[in-house]
Amino acid sequence: MKGFIEINGNVYPAPDRGLNFLVVTTVDSARNANNEFVGQKVGRDQFKVENLTWFSLDAETWSRLLREFDNFVVMATIPNMVTNQRMTLEMYPGNRTAEPRDIDPDTMMPTRYTNCKVNIIDCGRAF
Repeated sequence: MKGFIEINGNVYPAPDRGLNFLVVTTVDSARNANNEFVGQKVGRDQFKVENLTWFSLDAETWSRLLREFDNFVVMATIPNMVTNQRMTLEMYPGNRTAEPRDIDPDTMMPTRYTNCKVNIIDCGRAF
C-alpha cells in the first residue's frame, strides 16, 4: 500500500494541513564587473517538506514516526511537485513538535497528541 508519505518504507497518514513543498536551487552566486548575474546552478535541485502537520495522532503512530529518525537520515518517499510523480530521497528531520491531548490516568502518559509537526530536508546526495 502506498501512502502520501513513506519513511523508511513505512506508510504514514497524509498531513491534515499546512504542508508546503519547497524546491531549492543552489547557485554559485557570481556577478561580473557590471553587477550582472553570471552564476550557474550547482548540482541538482533539493527538496524540503515544511509543516508536515497532523491535527491529531494517537501516541503510538506519532512515536513510531519519531522513532524513524533515530538514525537521523531516513529514506523518504514523497510527491515531487516538479515532475508530478513520487520520488525517494535521503532526508533528515527538522524540529519535531506536538501537544499532548489525552493522558492515561494510570500511566500518566499521553495517548493522543495534537498539532504534530515535522519538517524533512533533502540531504542532497544523488542516487
